Amino acid sequence: MLLDRIKPLDAILAAAEKKSLKRSLGAIQLMLFGVGCIIGTGIFVLTAAGAQKAGPGLMLAFVIAGAVCVVAALCYAEIASTIPVSGSAYTYTYATMGELLAWTVGWALVLEYAIAASAVSVGWSGYFVGTILNEFMGIHLPAWLSAGPLFLGGAEGGLINLPALIIALLITGLLMIGTSESAMVNAVLVAIKVTALTAFIALTLTSAYFDPDQFNPFLPAGMFGGFGSGVGAVGAAATIFFAYVGFDAVSTAAEETKNPQRNVPIGLIGSLLICTIFYILVAAGAVGTIGGQPIMGPGGIPFPAGSEELARQCALPEHAGALVCSKEALAHVLREIGFSGIGNMLGIAAFLALPSVILVLLFAQTRIFFVMSRDGLLPEVLSRVHPKWHTPHIVTAATGAVVAVAAALLPVGQLADIANAGTLYAFLMVAVAVLVLRKTRPDVPRSFKVAGVWFVAPATVLGTAFLFLNLPADAMMVLPIWSAIGLVVYFAYSRSRSHLGKGIVEVVDDVAGEETMIPIHPPQH
Repeated sequence: MLLDRIKPLDAILAAAEKKSLKRSLGAIQLMLFGVGCIIGTGIFVLTAAGAQKAGPGLMLAFVIAGAVCVVAALCYAEIASTIPVSGSAYTYTYATMGELLAWTVGWALVLEYAIAASAVSVGWSGYFVGTILNEFMGIHLPAWLSAGPLFLGGAEGGLINLPALIIALLITGLLMIGTSESAMVNAVLVAIKVTALTAFIALTLTSAYFDPDQFNPFLPAGMFGGFGSGVGAVGAAATIFFAYVGFDAVSTAAEETKNPQRNVPIGLIGSLLICTIFYILVAAGAVGTIGGQPIMGPGGIPFPAGSEELARQCALPEHAGALVCSKEALAHVLREIGFSGIGNMLGIAAFLALPSVILVLLFAQTRIFFVMSRDGLLPEVLSRVHPKWHTPHIVTAATGAVVAVAAALLPVGQLADIANAGTLYAFLMVAVAVLVLRKTRPDVPRSFKVAGVWFVAPATVLGTAFLFLNLPADAMMVLPIWSAIGLVVYFAYSRSRSHLGKGIVEVVDDVAGEETMIPIHPPQH
């Protein structure tokens, strides 16, 4: 039997009970925490890619992606409050549907975090080149040093995105020697991001350049471009789903929330609603001032975002100022309407804030590796800790190298689509895990329970699957190919070395770091 290795929930919960977290968060605190986690990379980086897919319909795309996030967030909140241990969707799946499916989720999360870190690195590079080098230092980096090669979707004359490569390697180095961001630094960065977006909205929506005619046609590529096309409002929603990732951090705070049954849904839905409104207003300001119509190819279909064809079109003089061609969309918009100084300040805000996101993503990926290695599914060497730095230096270095290479060669739109493929699969499995756990263990205490779970969880499954099928075909294919490689690794190496397969459950208490070793008789095979 391939689906028989289910990690005993009682063993996981026994370790979790050692944690005595104080319930101190109210609905407003949870909501503000959510806004801080969600607002970041996506809106700074993907506005141009989303506009190329949907035009002014980018505003509707934010609503679609936000709606899917709401139902997924509620599922996350229930299972995070039921199984409050590390490992995220990987651990939830292990405890409900078994080792094989848990492996596929963990493997997908590895892809998600690495590619997402690459996407943020490319986004940071755009602001660094456009604002710091061009505007402040008067240095114009040649295309061959600031973009990936054309055949991979880079700019005309591009060879390597050197700034993206360097920032990815720098952050990897910081993680290896143990540097981490403090809560105070993170709070300052969140304030910078929110202030920058608020200023952008105020300046664009009240600008004399704002013209309602820029929104016509509203859906130049239609609502639904077709499965695998990656265009239209739904195709754009599949890409800019990336702008919402981070809400699962709010879900995991359920066990630290006062009156979670009331406050968790308010915090989750409230933060997603605030972010959606922010995003719609940013899109409205950008499109209303300088336009956001996509550059069309044959048959009236937009050129794929990040494609060789679009890169060639963007190199033409008539498209030089287009929103869809900008690598630093929001700063570019403000410069185009006469607010160069403030546009540069917004560029600086992104320049300062985005490296912390890369750090968090790389750190999160090493945690997933850690948990899988601890379960015996990956080699122990991956969780080896450096004697001086006390960090998992080997897995951090390996991950950082992959992130840096991807960032150096691929455009941000393609990277976001690939990262979303892994994210959407993980969210789908969380929704299924919620239903399975309701059926198999109705007795387990849940500090938060989804009302109408038999509607919410299937809605999550359908919503995430629908967005996945609206990713570009090449991005969709990455996940099954990556999963096939993962299954080869699982059956060739991991299954025979699994601790659970040998009859041992190994659970680590997150707070104390204490291991609980529980033998199972007979061993599962």
